[in-house]
Amino acid sequence: MSRHSENDLTPEAALRPVLDVEDLKVTFATDAGDVFAVKDVSFTVAPGEIVAIVGESGSGKTVTAKAILGLLPETAQSSGAVIISGNDVITVSPHQLRQIRGRDVAMVFQEPSTALNPVYTVGWQIAEGLRAHRPEGKRVGRKEARKLAIEALRKVGIPEPEKRVDYYPHQFSGGQKQRVVIAAALALNPGLIVADEPTTALDVTVQAEILELLRDLRDKFGTSIVLITHNMGVVADLADRVVVMYQGDVVEEATAEVLFAAPKQEYTQKLLAAVPHLGRNSASAGFSERAFQDKEVVVEARELEIEYPGRLGSPAFRAVDKVSFTISAGEVFGLVGESGSGKTTIGRAIAGLNRTTGGSLKVLGYEMRDYKERSFRRYRKDVGFVFQDPAASFNPHLSIGECVAEPLIIHTDLSGPAVTQKVQELLESVQLPGAYAKRFPHELSGGQRQRASLARGLALSPKLLIADEPTSALDVSVQAKVLELFREIQSELGFAALFISHDLAVVDILAEWVGVLYKGKMVEQGIGHQVMGNPKEDYTKRLLASLPVPNPTEQAQRRAVHQALLASR
Repeated sequence: MSRHSENDLTPEAALRPVLDVEDLKVTFATDAGDVFAVKDVSFTVAPGEIVAIVGESGSGKTVTAKAILGLLPETAQSSGAVIISGNDVITVSPHQLRQIRGRDVAMVFQEPSTALNPVYTVGWQIAEGLRAHRPEGKRVGRKEARKLAIEALRKVGIPEPEKRVDYYPHQFSGGQKQRVVIAAALALNPGLIVADEPTTALDVTVQAEILELLRDLRDKFGTSIVLITHNMGVVADLADRVVVMYQGDVVEEATAEVLFAAPKQEYTQKLLAAVPHLGRNSASAGFSERAFQDKEVVVEARELEIEYPGRLGSPAFRAVDKVSFTISAGEVFGLVGESGSGKTTIGRAIAGLNRTTGGSLKVLGYEMRDYKERSFRRYRKDVGFVFQDPAASFNPHLSIGECVAEPLIIHTDLSGPAVTQKVQELLESVQLPGAYAKRFPHELSGGQRQRASLARGLALSPKLLIADEPTSALDVSVQAKVLELFREIQSELGFAALFISHDLAVVDILAEWVGVLYKGKMVEQGIGHQVMGNPKEDYTKRLLASLPVPNPTEQAQRRAVHQALLASR
């Protein structure tokens, strides 16, 4: 335990772990035989301590988290012990387990949009948790439940909690929804919170707010936290101690300072080496503004405006406001900013999926202002698109080979064996075996699906590739492989690319030129390492200061700078 909380603990309570996991084993029964997801995992969490469990997908970290809450499915068999407040979660009765959840331990799920029910107010949902996990014999009335829900929302920094307790989930932003989920977990003041990837889908600025909130919960209320994440910057920013898992085993455990400074195991060393670090391996190093001066202009935006019409008499919403930029042949242009800044709207407009309402947008010489699908169709084969979530963009009823073949069938005269051959070549170009063509999307891992999505985007050898957050949900090691692959293929084929991301370190690795969007306006653009290394605009400075780096000492300094920037606003 590294910091004291405001809660007064007896010496005995301060020494007793809030969580004690001993020799935990979890096995899943499948048609192909037993799958060992967790093998002999042991660790403890002290009062007021934040312990991060890290590792790649399939390492067993989420299964371990679910075992702590007793949320494993019926196909799972578990042994060992998970001790919380003197009770073994694995052996207690369902009734006792229900008492432990909420009172002693609560969970913050990865995706708040799916964790919250869209048809009920957030106050009702928090109150439902209070009623479900109330102490034996104690009834929680409607007024008391509402009061506790308001208090929980206030605790996590939701403005006007008395009013917003009656809001529905869709009336909150992504970061606020995550705060609501944390409020629901806090409602019964549990001693332990298990947070499963609580910041994965969030912008760096919102992520910084959530991390600050979790830190406050530990410092002010003595809450212990088990943090499940693959973001090593988040670990460096928040964790006191780190447990590294690989294929169901704990391979290393150390304080955050020791782990980042001197990792002992080869796997931990590789995991840390794969983390993108701002200013390291920058694509724009040695780049000059004249590099693409004589190249063909693939995309040219001048005073671009995109509006969405208002409903029921409300005014139109301007998502993109007088934005100007160019992308030349062979150039990677990085577009960064928070959610709602207009990044994806611009990407979709370039692909002909959103209509422009003002200014000019030329794609391959075609003016998109008066876009008509019939006339744009001959240009469409020269524009590839890699979506953020390949699991959602692939048709689950088609094999990977059929998904990749779709653009070839629609836009070329190839058929039969020629299409099959081309699909094999495309899959192999993104380092997937040709045999994967017969597999379905659900049979591939996240990184493999993203590679297949890249293969589909490149199927027609496009002059321009639009990549919308293609690595945001990937593990650091998988992300590093996908980014390296993207660089290799882009260098080899020479296509222009618009790379949209909220991760500035990823953009720094790929993009020669970077544009920063804020509320629909391009507030800054220039050579990548100049924008990242010496930003001129206050918003860019705040955005960069929000980005956690995988170094606890450096991150503590950056956090102080970020808080000073926020205070000076």
